[in-house]
Amino acid sequence: MEKLIVFFITIFMLYGCNPSSEKKEFLSKSDISREKYDSFGADMNIEKIYLQNVVAKKYEDLKNGDTLEVTFTSTVKNVCKAKGCWMTLNLDNNNDVMVKFKEYGFFVPKNIEKDTVIVKGRAFVQSTSVEEQRHYASDAKKSKEEINSINTPKRTYSFVADAVLLKK
Repeated sequence: MEKLIVFFITIFMLYGCNPSSEKKEFLSKSDISREKYDSFGADMNIEKIYLQNVVAKKYEDLKNGDTLEVTFTSTVKNVCKAKGCWMTLNLDNNNDVMVKFKEYGFFVPKNIEKDTVIVKGRAFVQSTSVEEQRHYASDAKKSKEEINSINTPKRTYSFVADAVLLKK
């Protein structure tokens, strides 16, 4: 019986030390091929692309006024239906990030909800007014009820993108 217990403990320890059980922080280079993406904005170095859950943790540590240069991949949640001049990306179950494009120098297609993107730029947090939140909700074609339910400013995870890669 003791040998059986020692055996199972050994198996659990080996599994816990297995490198494949480590949490992945970056998109692997083998997952990325320029032919698989449409490019918007500046050229992008695809050396170190964080996964969205890793960036969500980095945002938690940011305070108003802090910035972080980062490249990460995520899924598009919403996009401006008027011009494609902003989009929101999923970070984790509780948070999204509002992405605008550097100096409005480029836009993205208006029909890319649920598509995969890679964004490069500057991450920061800010307080978003009720008026601005309602404006974005209107751009996203939200219902009047949803727009009118916005009644308090909120801490917003924000991002100004220099470049966007959109998975084909």
